[in-house]
Amino acid sequence: MDDKFVITIGRQFGSCGKEVGQELAKRFGIEFYDKKLITLASKESGLCQEFFEKADEKNSGNLLQAFAAGFTFGPFQYNDFLSNDKLFQIQSDVIRKVASEHSCVIVGRCADYILRDNKRCINVFIHASMEERVKTVMNRQQITEQEAHEMIRKMDKTRPNYYNFYSDKEWGVASSYHLSVDSSLLGVGATVDFIEEFVKKALKD
Repeated sequence: MDDKFVITIGRQFGSCGKEVGQELAKRFGIEFYDKKLITLASKESGLCQEFFEKADEKNSGNLLQAFAAGFTFGPFQYNDFLSNDKLFQIQSDVIRKVASEHSCVIVGRCADYILRDNKRCINVFIHASMEERVKTVMNRQQITEQEAHEMIRKMDKTRPNYYNFYSDKEWGVASSYHLSVDSSLLGVGATVDFIEEFVKKALKD
């Protein structure tokens, strides 16, 4: 595949979507973007990275609450000069820029919607059973089963709210993506194998 292409990955918290994305990027020899986009958005805009970290994958209403503590930038209060939608727009511009420059894998951040006009963009959603998600979160965060359930519950509200607010699609619904995969059935390695083959066939000229 000579032409640039993009793989976007939406994912449930604890489904190993990030790990799948990282391995896909390695397989194809392309760039991987996750929280790295926050750093790029900060550099491109000249704004403090903390703005983007607080806003990361949170919907507009939550962003106002996140900044209610009064973060400042120079002599200005946050809401004096910067809207929540503006932060999303800045990050959207960065996503479109990296997609135009080179092939890459982008995890989250409404990338599939932002790149909806890109004909060589394959959109994937990774989900998993609650049992496997709890195990993954417990191991990753070193927390109890109850704490893992609570963390998953919160993230299962935050991510859909952000996606549904900024896009005209519905988070996690199969019709919003080209491919939806249960990583708990195959494991990370075989899930990557499956997606890799799908992408190659989908982009074949």
